[in-house]
Amino acid sequence: MLQDIDTTQPLWVFGYGSLIWHPGFPVEEQAVARLTGYHRAFCMSSIHHRGTEANPGLVLALDQSEVAHCDGLAFRVMPGHEPETLAALRERELVSSAYLEEIVTLRCRDGRAIQALAYVIDPDHVQYCGGLPLEEQAQIIAHAVGGRGPNTEYLFNTADHLTELGLADEDLDWLAARVRALTASDGR
Repeated sequence: MLQDIDTTQPLWVFGYGSLIWHPGFPVEEQAVARLTGYHRAFCMSSIHHRGTEANPGLVLALDQSEVAHCDGLAFRVMPGHEPETLAALRERELVSSAYLEEIVTLRCRDGRAIQALAYVIDPDHVQYCGGLPLEEQAQIIAHAVGGRGPNTEYLFNTADHLTELGLADEDLDWLAARVRALTASDGR
């Protein structure tokens, strides 16, 4: 369900995956932020951007969990660019309706609380695949390619940028190492 978002007001967006390294909109400000009640997970089958219907890949989504949290970046859209940013995000993120648009409360490292737009997984959607073992995730990611390129590129860029930001994610670090090993043994 689309949120009724007032694009005449400042717009913040939460990046936890590819938005971290490719927001795709003009950013006025960014801040490291935490979202509680969700965790970052490869829990969405990708049939467009990082895989195909015949060979689906995996992409990250915010999967709800009462005891979890997700660290990422809060981006404030450059003033005057809110309407086109929202339209572009909806085109990019809602391509298959597996994500839900939510307004969430983020806690920034500097102590601020920010209301931000986030895209979370719809656990009732056919593309939801939460709970896959890490080895199975690695096997899928190592071989899938979609309209935006190899699934490996998505994983490596996200893991590398999280490391640069000092935002440890043990599962992504393990997956990146495992997928590098798998692709090296394949000669890629």
